[in-house]
Amino acid sequence: MTVNTLKEKTALVTGGSRSIGAAIARRLAADGASVALTYSASPEKAAAVVREIEASGGRAIAIQADAGNPEAVRAAVARTQEAFGSLDILVNNAGIAINGPIEDIKFEDYERMIAVNVTGVFVATQEAARRMKSGGRIIHIGSSMVQYAAFPTASLYTLTKGAISGFNRSLARDLGPKGITVNTVHPGPTDTDMNPDGGPISEIVGPGIAVGRYGKDYEIAGLVAYLASPEAAFVTGADILADGGFTA
Repeated sequence: MTVNTLKEKTALVTGGSRSIGAAIARRLAADGASVALTYSASPEKAAAVVREIEASGGRAIAIQADAGNPEAVRAAVARTQEAFGSLDILVNNAGIAINGPIEDIKFEDYERMIAVNVTGVFVATQEAARRMKSGGRIIHIGSSMVQYAAFPTASLYTLTKGAISGFNRSLARDLGPKGITVNTVHPGPTDTDMNPDGGPISEIVGPGIAVGRYGKDYEIAGLVAYLASPEAAFVTGADILADGGFTA
């Protein structure tokens, strides 16, 4: 691992209190970035991530912000810049999953999923793009479900993640002239609170993973760290699968 590749950079990780988001926050901090992470309903977990980063010599803050609340998202972006003086990296990680047969999905659940997984991404990206200078990095966390719908009842979730892929490609055109890259990482089956290794979904998807195991949150974080680094300046508009060959 290259040391301090992100020194003097500031990163905002939405949904950074647990699982993949927390792993990303820890890795960006380990690479030298000052990190702000948002959380919605888990202040203790967010505080624990901040303490861990600070104990390792890094700088971090936790900001309560529901990703489905546009004003809260705008405030979190502004707070990040106020705290650390700049905003160089945005990782749109916050997301929720409400599954069920399409006939049974409640409209209010649809609205909530769109608010968090799509509108929250748009608002955070818009606010960040207004503040970023050349060299900025915007990284979305998608899902391998956009390539391979491995099981039923996830149509609404896949709709929201598919929207991010389209947003990603057009953003690359909009922001490329400003020197800002935009990419999406699509994790495959990864051991998280939402989809634990050994849980009910793993019984369905596990046999299809080419490497024979679930991914680890730090493996996703490593890819995000690369995309956030100066070495990835020529990578933009990409949809990158990190799925252990699940969609191969």
